[in-house]
Formats: sequence, C-alpha cells, structure tokens
Amino acid sequence: MPLQTLDWTEALAPLKVAKSMPAEIYTSPEIFAAERAKIFLRDWFFLCRTDQLAARGDYRAFDTPGGPIVLIRGQDDVLRCFANFCRHRGSILLEGQGNTGGRVVCPYHAWSYFSDGRLYGCPDMQDAEGFDRTENGLVPLALDSWNGFVFASFDRAAPPLLDHLGDLPQRMASHRLDLMRCTWEFEIDVACNWKLLLENAMETYHTGIVHRNTVGAQTQRPIPTRGDWLCMQVLSTTSIATMDRSVEPLPMIEGLDEDARQGTYFTVIHPTCQFAVAQDSMWWLNVTPVAADRSRLHIGGCFPESTTALPGFAARARAYDDRWEKVAREDVGVLEGQQRALASALFRPGPLSGRDDMVQAVGRWSVERLLRDT
Repeated sequence: MPLQTLDWTEALAPLKVAKSMPAEIYTSPEIFAAERAKIFLRDWFFLCRTDQLAARGDYRAFDTPGGPIVLIRGQDDVLRCFANFCRHRGSILLEGQGNTGGRVVCPYHAWSYFSDGRLYGCPDMQDAEGFDRTENGLVPLALDSWNGFVFASFDRAAPPLLDHLGDLPQRMASHRLDLMRCTWEFEIDVACNWKLLLENAMETYHTGIVHRNTVGAQTQRPIPTRGDWLCMQVLSTTSIATMDRSVEPLPMIEGLDEDARQGTYFTVIHPTCQFAVAQDSMWWLNVTPVAADRSRLHIGGCFPESTTALPGFAARARAYDDRWEKVAREDVGVLEGQQRALASALFRPGPLSGRDDMVQAVGRWSVERLLRDT
C-alpha cells in the first residue's frame, strides 16, 4: 500500500470535521516497513531505567524493529548499547537480563568481547588474511539518558535526546524523576498495531466504559508541548495510580508544583512510549512494534527512592501493581478487537469527537514522519 495512494485530508483536518486514520495505517505490511525505515530506525526509543542495571557487567537484551540489541554496564561503570550479534557469523550473544561477569562470550564459536564492545578473543582466526580485531568489535547504537531513563537510536547522527524531549524535562521538574526507582515490570504480547496502544493511552473517552469497574470515568485537559512529545493531564487532586480506595496511598512527592498537584500527566514520547506521571509515582507503557498487527507492551512502575524505603512498602505497592496490570489487560482486550475490525473490507474512517484530540495528534505525528523525504 504506497503512502501516496492514501488520502490524508480528512484525518489531518481540524478536529471538529476530522475523521480517524485510514485503516491501512494500522494493517498494511508495506506501511509498517515504511515506519521501520522512517521512524523506528531514525528516532530515539526508550529502553529502561539506569537503576535496572546497577552493577558493573549488568545487561538487558531487547528485541526492536531494528533487530536485537543489548544494553551493558561496563567495568568502567558506563552504560553502552550494541547490536546483539557476534561479528563472526551473527549469533545472538545475550538473552534476557543478567551479568556478563566482565566479558561477553558468543555461545556459538566462543568469540568474546569486553563490556565496552572491543573484541577480546577470536579462536582460530590467525590464518584469516587481513583480519583486524580492532574493526570487529560490537556495533554500537546511539545512547543517551535523562533523569535515569535510558534511550537509544539506530541513527548515530540523531539530534540530541534533549532536543527530542523538548520541554518535557521542565514540565516534569518538580516530580524529581531522577530519584525514582523501578520496582515492578510486566510484559504482554498484543495482537494489534503499535499506534492503537498509544492512541488508547491518550484519551479518557473510553475509561468510564472499558474501565468502569477499575479506574472509572476520567476527565482530561490538553497540555501544550514543545518537542517530540504529547501531554494531557487527567484531573484528580489525589493519585489515580491505585483502584482500591481502602488501601492507604503512598506519600505524595514532596515539592510538587501547583500544576502537578492537579492530576496525572499522560504523555507520549514519540514514537513508541508513554510516561504516566502521578503525584506519588510514575509508570510507563513502552510499545515494541513487531508487525503491522502485532506489538509487545512493556509496563514498568516507579516510586521515589524515599518511598521504597518506607516500612511495608512492598505490601502497599501491590495495589499499584494490580492497577497497572488490570487496566492494561482491559485495554488490550478492546484493542485486539479493534485491530480485527480495521481489517474489514467495509471499514471506513469514522468521525472524531472533541475528546479525540490526542488520538489525532498521535496519528498526525506518525504520518508527518512517514511523509518526510518523500
């Protein structure tokens, strides 16, 4: 499905007369391939928290639209990101997460690498003419972090991460996200397009229906942004990060500014991640696009380090973990049905409501990226 054959006029029109995106943007393998080339291989994408790799030698492996990668904390305490394959014949080097013990050893032919990516050992290569071990280290990706959140890019010439984030650091300054620690994570394979997950995460139109027995109806307000991110705030003077009001909430973050006290910021950090930042915690929904109709959703929950040190923290935090997983599963059930419906031969884009402003904004950003350089 060539991009040029699609009519974007109604999808990109002013909200009062706009319609939803063409179904092909969610179903076409050709468009997914274009997204890989023009978005996933060129923009910054979120990986994890730095505190999740606390010790020298710690690593986490990730599958991405650009192939397998691995994040390693070196013996010099520096985080680095590499393509996760051996330079000999391409075997995967590391799976899951763990500690390298100082060196990365290929499980196939025992080539080995220092944790900074340099080639260490290469058995039986002494007769290979022109072989240069300095040219056969691990292949690096661009890597940067903000307030302990680690981002990577396949484009080594990508603009600085802070340019990508725009004014997000200023908006979130009073939450002191640098003092957060990840305490919980969860992953779901989802049979839907990656954009459906992000669109759903940026509207409250559905919450009183899909989540009527969990978080219930919510009210949002748009927050203007600068940079490659979107923001809305779900209004509530108390944290919405739990469902069970009989459970005593964890303490509010000290020093929150007046705006931050009004509710939870729901963001999309383009292209594939949401940060939800509440008065007492934050959680992320990180989407890995797998195919036009398949995604992997990784959710992580964080609290201030001072909160995690409180007596009984683990027991009290279970109410938050329960909320994050239950609400995600409710969303997934609806979105997998939506993906099936979008494949209908009779589907036509429908009119948007005034509460779909952020849905349109998610789609608009991806379309603009797709159409660049065409």
